[in-house]
Amino acid sequence: MSDLFAPQMSKEMAERRPLADRLRPKSLAEVTGQEHLTGEDGVLARMIASGSLGSMIFWGPPGTGKTTVARLLSGEAGLAFEQISAIFSGVADLKKVFESARLRRMEGRQTLLFVDEIHRFNRAQQDSFLPVMEDGTVILVGATTENPSFELNAALLSRARVLTFKSHDEASIETLLKRAEDTEGKPLPLDADARASLIRMADGDGRASLTLAEEVWRAARPGEIFDTEGLGRIVQRRAPVYDKGQDGHYNLISALHKAVRGSDPDAALYYLCRMFDAGEDPLYLGRRLVRMAVEDIGLADPQALVVCNAAKDAYDYLGSPEGELALAEACVYLATAPKSNGVYVAYKAAMRAAKEHGSLLPPKHILNAPTKLMKGEGYGDGYLYDHDQPDAFSGQDYFPEKMGRKTFYDPPERGFEREIRKRLDWWAKLRRERGGG
Repeated sequence: MSDLFAPQMSKEMAERRPLADRLRPKSLAEVTGQEHLTGEDGVLARMIASGSLGSMIFWGPPGTGKTTVARLLSGEAGLAFEQISAIFSGVADLKKVFESARLRRMEGRQTLLFVDEIHRFNRAQQDSFLPVMEDGTVILVGATTENPSFELNAALLSRARVLTFKSHDEASIETLLKRAEDTEGKPLPLDADARASLIRMADGDGRASLTLAEEVWRAARPGEIFDTEGLGRIVQRRAPVYDKGQDGHYNLISALHKAVRGSDPDAALYYLCRMFDAGEDPLYLGRRLVRMAVEDIGLADPQALVVCNAAKDAYDYLGSPEGELALAEACVYLATAPKSNGVYVAYKAAMRAAKEHGSLLPPKHILNAPTKLMKGEGYGDGYLYDHDQPDAFSGQDYFPEKMGRKTFYDPPERGFEREIRKRLDWWAKLRRERGGG
């Protein structure tokens, strides 16, 4: 009896598979959203046409087709396909896979080994791939959502080509939804605005868009069409792709910093809100704003540091969600403030000089002489008390004699530093006149 019902059960089980699995492309030509790789003139299409594949690292966000493309690649190139995940595999698993690949190679067939989340392997595990890549036992295709430059060994990267997978754009997600409708034999029960909202919820993830579509079909009653509000009730909003310890975090904080530096308050607010929305720690953002105040505004607007510290304290006092507004105010203040990295550049130059010149003694005339011995050595001789001098300025040289006078701080004529520039120029003139160098 079991044999009689086996085909029927198999068909039933196939129909129960998730929509994203049922819609997996059957060839590289069917892959959506990665035409720069899989299209007629794409890198992978050219590799297959040449009859020669090399090891590769597929780098891109979730749901962009990395696993599917690897499987299709093995099929179109006539290679055996092995798949492992770095999350669940260890050294013993790798040895088994390598041994199986060696046996196939002896039989004249090469193996494409697909390693999902390859960045999860430690350095030693990554190094274990090198010999089997070099002798042709396997063609390695590793998939990662993290920047390979930071997460993979240099030796591994030198033997593999990095191919970048792109997030699906709206047109690509729309193509996937139409395929889903063809497969299901019915349209998505969404009005135009709700459909656009679902596409945005997918956040560039093709698999997520099909999962959301499946949820909509399950929830809809016969003849029911959901608007945007109705969609929100039946579909849990998908959190943005963002990992506080990984690329998403660093990419967005970099974008925020550069938008502030570029005096674009609108873009700066956008990236700040992106991070709020993704669950970033607001106090971390407060600390980053303080850093921007001292690095990119500095003395062009000394109030910037005060505003940022006040905003950080306001968030600490108010908490969420009221406190976020204080950080937003500080963000806009920084973006609209005059910009200067004069102090930042001066600090780095002074630090280099401090390291280069070692333990040089300051000039004796500015050293205190609390003992007779020190007075006898000339400590304090010739020191001029600036407040007793004309213009409250002596013009004396305060650098070590063996070092000579240096200039580190060169303020631009912007914001408050325009006034500082005037003072420095005036003091430099007095110093020359009074022989201070």
